[in-house]
Amino acid sequence: MNDIAQDDPAADAGEGVTAVRRAMRILQAFGVQDAHLSLAELSRRTGYHRSTVLRLARTLAMDDYLAQRADGTWRLARAAGWLGACYQATFNVHDVVEPLLRELSLATGESATFYVREGNQRICVVRVEGPKAIRHHVRLGAGLPLDRGSPGRVILAFSGEPGEPYESIRRAGYMMSLGERDAEVSSISAPVYGMNWALFGAICISGPISRLSEAVLTQHREVVLSVAGKLSRAMMGGRQGGASARPMSP
Repeated sequence: MNDIAQDDPAADAGEGVTAVRRAMRILQAFGVQDAHLSLAELSRRTGYHRSTVLRLARTLAMDDYLAQRADGTWRLARAAGWLGACYQATFNVHDVVEPLLRELSLATGESATFYVREGNQRICVVRVEGPKAIRHHVRLGAGLPLDRGSPGRVILAFSGEPGEPYESIRRAGYMMSLGERDAEVSSISAPVYGMNWALFGAICISGPISRLSEAVLTQHREVVLSVAGKLSRAMMGGRQGGASARPMSP
C-alpha cells in the first residue's frame, strides 16, 4: 500500500477514510464525454500510480461501479448509473442553489439571484438579499424580460441567440449590465449548466448603480464566475473536471 500513500498529499490530512476518497477520485475522473478511459488516462487524471489505479478499479468493479472492456479500458457501470439516477430523482434545486447564493452575497456584499428561462421571460427562482440597507429588490417568481439586463442576456447568449451582444457574451463567459433594464440598477451575470452541459439558468449579483460601478462589477467578476462553476458542478451531480471551464458556445 506504500505506493498509494505517495500519490495523495492529503493522505495523512485526517479528512475521512483515505482509501474511500481515492476510490471516489477514480469515479470522478470520468466526465460526460468519456464513454471509457484507459488506465494511463485514469492515472494521469487522478495523479495516482497505474498500479494504484488498477487495484482501485478492480475493487470498484467487484460491486459494479466500474467495468473493464475487452480492450482493457474502463467504463462506469450499473451501480454508478443507479447512484446518478437516485441523485436526479431526489435533487432539490433550492437546497443546492441557496447556500451558493448566500456564499456569493457574503463575498460581494450584494444581493444574489438565480434565474431560469420560462418562455420569453427569466424567472427569479432563488434569491438571497444582500446586507446593505439600499439594495435592488426582486420578488421570488417575478418574470423579467430576457433582452434587458445581464441575467436575461446571458440566458439568451448561451441558448444560442445569434449576433451581438450575444457573441461577445459567449466569448467572455459573463455579462455586466449598467442601467439597461432599470436606470438605477447594475448587475453581473454568468451561466449555470446542468447535465451534458445544457444551460440551466443564470446567476447574478445586482445593486444600485451608484454603488456597483463597472469597476466594482469587474472586481466581483471572478467570484461570480467561481460560484457559477460550483453551481454547475452541483447541477451536474459531482465535481466534474473542467466544469469551471465554461463552453464559449451552446
